[in-house]
Amino acid sequence: MRASTPRSARLLPDGTPLLNQLLAALPRVDYARLLKHLRMNDVRTGETLHDHATRITDVYFPNGGVFSVTMTMRNGALVEVATVGDEGMLGIGVFFGDRTGAGRTFQQVADGRLPSMAVGRFIKEVATPGPFRTAVGSYTQANLRQLMQCAACNALHDVTQRCCRWLLQTHDRARSDDFPMKQEFLAIMLGVRRPTVTVVMRALQEAGLIASGYGRIRVLKRRQLEDAACECYGAMRIAGARRRV
Repeated sequence: MRASTPRSARLLPDGTPLLNQLLAALPRVDYARLLKHLRMNDVRTGETLHDHATRITDVYFPNGGVFSVTMTMRNGALVEVATVGDEGMLGIGVFFGDRTGAGRTFQQVADGRLPSMAVGRFIKEVATPGPFRTAVGSYTQANLRQLMQCAACNALHDVTQRCCRWLLQTHDRARSDDFPMKQEFLAIMLGVRRPTVTVVMRALQEAGLIASGYGRIRVLKRRQLEDAACECYGAMRIAGARRRV
């Protein structure tokens, strides 16, 4: 088990310790103002939060767990374009004035309740210069770099490298060596068929990097998994670190 993320002294509306890094970075007075407009939600694994061509009514600030932002093709196929955890928010397009979902956003790994804010309030808050607008703008830049890196990764790197990169990103956000993950979800994330995922996961298990079974994955050799991943994992971590500077 990896060490858990240090808990903030601040609390969410239901008394849960605040772990979302975007909100936790705000000055106390700004967070106190926003707290009045946060609502806590019970979300199921696989539940859709934003959908393709559907009006967005709320933005979300993950306080744990892993969420996937996907693009939907004409034939209904999905492929992940971004992974989001407690470092950011869901519905970042609203910051640019786009209130319609471009793809499907859903929860991949559950970890507690999900804070949300009504879009109308969010728009009012980011319209005013100040720490919250600055934090959201900084996260937006990091998110854009992730989207660009993910596009390059999907085009240039093989499925094993991309699978390792995705497992590492999930490992970072799950705060545990062991987390739930069904192969059909992983196939969606990688844009491949499930038999392909089965072959890749078997190879990683035989190499001793992970253990997989009963819908769960356990990371056994983190350093070797990093070596097997493509360069995109490191690039995305650097982009996230710059946002927090």
